[in-house]
Amino acid sequence: MKQKQNFLFLLVAVFSCLHSFAQTVAADNAYRPKIHFSPAAHWINDPNGMVYVNGVYHLFFQYHPYSSVWGPMHWGHATSKDLIRWQEEPIALYPDSLGYIFSGSAVVDVNNSSGFGKNGKAPLVAVFTHHNSRTEKERIDFQTQSIAYSNDNGKTWTKYDGNPVIKNPGIADFRDPKVMWHTATQKWIMTLATKDCVTFYSSPDLKNWTKESTFGKENGAHGGVWECPDLIEMEFEGKKVWVLLVSINPGAPNGGSATQYFIGDFDGHTFTTKQKDTRWIDYGPDNYAGVTWSNTGKRKLFIGWMSNWNYANQLPTQSWRNAMTIARELHLAKEGNELYLASLPVGELTKYETQQASLKNITIDERAAVIAKIGILHFPSGFNLTTTADADFTIRFYNKATGEELKIGYDKKANNYFIDRSRSGIVNFHSGFTAKHTVPRISTSKEIKLRLLFDASSVELFADNGLSVMTALFFPTEKYTHVELLSATKAIVKEVAYFTYKQAK
Repeated sequence: MKQKQNFLFLLVAVFSCLHSFAQTVAADNAYRPKIHFSPAAHWINDPNGMVYVNGVYHLFFQYHPYSSVWGPMHWGHATSKDLIRWQEEPIALYPDSLGYIFSGSAVVDVNNSSGFGKNGKAPLVAVFTHHNSRTEKERIDFQTQSIAYSNDNGKTWTKYDGNPVIKNPGIADFRDPKVMWHTATQKWIMTLATKDCVTFYSSPDLKNWTKESTFGKENGAHGGVWECPDLIEMEFEGKKVWVLLVSINPGAPNGGSATQYFIGDFDGHTFTTKQKDTRWIDYGPDNYAGVTWSNTGKRKLFIGWMSNWNYANQLPTQSWRNAMTIARELHLAKEGNELYLASLPVGELTKYETQQASLKNITIDERAAVIAKIGILHFPSGFNLTTTADADFTIRFYNKATGEELKIGYDKKANNYFIDRSRSGIVNFHSGFTAKHTVPRISTSKEIKLRLLFDASSVELFADNGLSVMTALFFPTEKYTHVELLSATKAIVKEVAYFTYKQAK
């Protein structure tokens, strides 16, 4: 009888665990993005090693394959032919005796300067930070730079026997190498995060590196450690322009982590800028460590980690945690005498898009608000809104069952756009999650053009052709089903277009 009772207890326990697991999976799937990359399971953070080769976009990323919180870092791997539909691949790089595999980059060594190529084919070379956790508590030089190579288009990688290729000069934060080929000087340039500055190195062969210069001591935001830098060569009106991206944590405009940028010049040795103010590629709370793909020519493609170090380990998913932003194309735009870096979702997204409704010449105030013709919302979806900049407006997304809501709009007096997620759903996992987040309006046009891109648990705001950008997560207990437009005074909305996106995964 006792054996029978024990068996029954065991059976009940097993079914209880299975039921709990099923509930967790169901809840996690409700928040899993459909047109953004997320791992099948476990933890991810920074995008790494992004390279385009033979018609395929490679996205490597910081990955902990044994837990949904941060831990020993590997390089995960995903591939795509259109930057929207992603295929997760086997893990690319594992920790070894030199340490965890922290952030870095990858390049196509077209001229085989490294000597790693075979049979006349150019190798891929990954450059990354080794983080030695065993010596972290005893020494400050626990981060070094190493390389690995692939001769099968990134499927498998071999670490270089001579690692590390750059030893630590004696500082605690020495990481995240981003490498590019500098045509004018015919050498590789590495942009490396060093404390709260950037250090540039050069190399003829990706193995032997020489320090060139440092940048940043008197520039930009210094509220935290600098990370994941990226030096980009762009063009504007036929002239060469250099842009330097630098992520910082903490010290972001809306709390926690974010990515600033500098516009200037680079001569192969030194980066200089006349920019006096601090500028951010995305003012929202949930876009960090973003960098660009290599080997894409004049087209500059960017993606970021869609989370924030303030609460990334506490987000209300269990089986997987964190995702990437939508891939974005960068461009330069001029306002007055100043150049700004702007971004918009890649054009490849439009092939997944179906317009559901288009409403024109809507007069709104706090009494005439409901957009009835749109009907029940479906995510992923998008909204394009065109209006004048002479009145406030708010777009309210909500569900009737719980009253949870997400508010997005324009504050004319403050001249900024905002995302208010204070009543958006599950918000109690971090005290700062409920804040109202803002981005200044840079454009001086009398017309506002706003694009919103929604997925299961995220919204990305692109205003005025990508001059003002914000990304934010939200976790409603039930999906938002309704939308309305509001204005404290009176606003004339020229057009609202509503789109849905077919699932990319």
